[in-house]
Amino acid sequence: MTSSETGSEKKSLYDRLGGVYSIATVVDDFIDRIMVDGRLNANPLVDDAHHKVPPAGFKYLVTEMLCGAAGGPQHYTGRDMEVSHRHLAITEAEWEAFMDDLQTTLDKFSVPAAEQTEVKALIESTHAAIVVPDAGRIEPGPMVA
Repeated sequence: MTSSETGSEKKSLYDRLGGVYSIATVVDDFIDRIMVDGRLNANPLVDDAHHKVPPAGFKYLVTEMLCGAAGGPQHYTGRDMEVSHRHLAITEAEWEAFMDDLQTTLDKFSVPAAEQTEVKALIESTHAAIVVPDAGRIEPGPMVA
């Protein structure tokens, strides 16, 4: 029995996903999906950001981040998640829509369940930096005459 058969040399998530080309293909579909998702673009701050950022650059940074986080040789060169998202006032419902889009993309490419779980865990690790807690949001109050 070889050491890889014993699991002592388990392949990285990056390798199990097929490396940069496969990851970039999935990211390409995912970013196209979120850029037009009405549930996300209902937030005018997100909609504005989606129209200010060239999709190709966004796809590059997301690919770079996911590859590096999955054990690949890439190093994320973008801004940290809180700096790049906090001003967008992303809600929990918007986060769930984003994760739903991720699930749709992972299913489209038949990513195996174990790898889906790992990819979603990597993405979920950014939740606290991206989603604004309800307590921190100022809701408009009723108008009084």
